[in-house]
Amino acid sequence: MFSDKPEKLLNKNFLLLWQGQFVSRLGSQAFTVAMMFWIKRETGSATLMGAVTMLSMLPMVLLGPIGGTFADLHSRRRIIIACDVIHGVTVLSLAALLLGTPEATTLAAVWLAVVAVVSGVVSAFFQPAITAAIPSIVPSDRVAAANSLNEGSFQTSTLIGQGIGGVLFRLLGAPLMFLIDGLTFLYAAASEAFISIPQTIPERADSIRGRFRRHMLEVREGLRHVWARAGMRNLFLASALLNFFAMPYPVLFPFYVEDVLGATPDWFGYLMAAYGAGSLLGYALWGSLRVSGRRRMRMLIFLLVAVSLCLAAVGLSRDRWLSLGLIVAAGIFSGAYNVAAITLIQLSTAEELRGRMFGLLNTLVLGLTPLSMGLAGVAADVLDHRVPVIFMVCGGALVVISIAIAANRAYRDFLAS
Repeated sequence: MFSDKPEKLLNKNFLLLWQGQFVSRLGSQAFTVAMMFWIKRETGSATLMGAVTMLSMLPMVLLGPIGGTFADLHSRRRIIIACDVIHGVTVLSLAALLLGTPEATTLAAVWLAVVAVVSGVVSAFFQPAITAAIPSIVPSDRVAAANSLNEGSFQTSTLIGQGIGGVLFRLLGAPLMFLIDGLTFLYAAASEAFISIPQTIPERADSIRGRFRRHMLEVREGLRHVWARAGMRNLFLASALLNFFAMPYPVLFPFYVEDVLGATPDWFGYLMAAYGAGSLLGYALWGSLRVSGRRRMRMLIFLLVAVSLCLAAVGLSRDRWLSLGLIVAAGIFSGAYNVAAITLIQLSTAEELRGRMFGLLNTLVLGLTPLSMGLAGVAADVLDHRVPVIFMVCGGALVVISIAIAANRAYRDFLAS
């Protein structure tokens, strides 16, 4: 039924990887809902919420190039399995703490921050390994479709996990949701144990010092690869700025839902699910298209400006259904744009450089994200939780940046390449 060789898209290796990731991502999305509303209900602090989300992203920024290079020099399969095991055990420890000592709020908040850091460290090694592995386990002419399916699994898990996350939070509570999340990571690791990922691994240096030196040389080679290509470089830098102004939205959504829309936690799940559903549709639409050259470039610029306008409009909305519609539209536009951009980077990068390339992508694109998350929480507390003001400022900045990067010739040429 399945083929071990990448002669077709839906082969054994890709399907095992895809379904394992889908299950673990499903648990993670429900975990996100539980974490954010546990913080809001137990502490009421937007600053703490911003700090915890910042801690989950900071290791990815700092370790991204190292994690990417590690994925080029070591077995990507082993990296993927080990990361899921570590992630699962860490989350299960948090569940055990909350179930055993539910009254220890301060200790739980501290351990939640520790779990966030571990999650970020694991992701710094995990994400480059996954992204670099996909082109090796599917046919070269189906990489875009594989990316659409992979990203689609993420957004489908968002759609389901966060869509029901608010309901599950009311019914089960945070500890049981954390327990379920930890078990999903262990399931993913068990599934990945049966995967074969073709990879040429260079010989290792004999000493630890030699290995570290080699890692640093490989990181610099990846940096040179990006910096020598103006279009790719400008794409990375623009994405960093766009992410900086987009991150306050998910961080502050719990406050927006309850304090602005006057809704229950269920609506946080509905909004996040709406973005997931829109992104899933965007992935599917772009994966089914066969566009290239200047036409592709014009379409991608339109998508980037459109998602910025939708997010800006969210700050003006006080209606639940209008906000839901705007989030769906933003998901469609950003989903299509992200799949196209990832595919361009994959196909313009040699196999032996892909891991470090996506490690660098995480670092450069997400470099300002932890700062954005931390500042979003502080700003919300300083402004007495006037979240719509923050959303309108961020949305306006997104529109300006989108128009500015669209005017850059090297960026347009890369999109058309």
